[in-house]
Amino acid sequence: MTTLVLVSHPHLADSTSQQFLKASLPADETIIWEHIEGQSTLDVAKEQDQLRRADRIILQFPLYWYAAPAGLKAWEDTVLTRTFVYGDHRYPLAGKELGIVVTTGMPGKAFQRGGAEQITLDAAMAPLAALADRAKMTWLPIFAIHQFGYLEEPEKLQLVVDYQRYLTQQQPDSLGERQDWFTKRLPAMIHQLPPEQQATGRLIEAEFAQQKDDIDALVDTLSLIKEQEDD
Repeated sequence: MTTLVLVSHPHLADSTSQQFLKASLPADETIIWEHIEGQSTLDVAKEQDQLRRADRIILQFPLYWYAAPAGLKAWEDTVLTRTFVYGDHRYPLAGKELGIVVTTGMPGKAFQRGGAEQITLDAAMAPLAALADRAKMTWLPIFAIHQFGYLEEPEKLQLVVDYQRYLTQQQPDSLGERQDWFTKRLPAMIHQLPPEQQATGRLIEAEFAQQKDDIDALVDTLSLIKEQEDD
């Protein structure tokens, strides 16, 4: 799977959250990363070709007054022309996945009904969801990062895993897909650990494999019980 990450931020070098996310990109996956404002001019043909080749497209940005930065809007107006998206009835983006990674300076509870912001992130991102619908794309659940500067080290480590899953794990985000994702990536994660921690990593891998087998056996048992009840 090829994932295209389009980052919109007017001051990327000064953003600790965006630098953290860039450093968190998995090295063993086909991921194209691009900073929209970092280009002096937009090569429309190149941008549209990247979109055609990607399986999953991620728009990543900080929330500015309940919307994306102006750079992303300019990119949309220039690259996502009517003819390209749907005008010729070919729909080159049809079937592709569109995901949103958005950072906010407010806590998550502020974006709930009755919260301090009086708007949900789903409502704020509705124009992008409408774009996905128009282009016949699959809209992924929003990946929100609230108040990155306040995250403790364990929370940042969890963020790395969750972010990598969002970029590379098959959807929908089911238990089975999560298990498969971790099974494929645990060996590489353990290899990257310091030598003195790798033995612990292998124990975790063995425990994970055992629990996966137990869950698979339980699912098989439940399926058998259901079949007997249906009979």
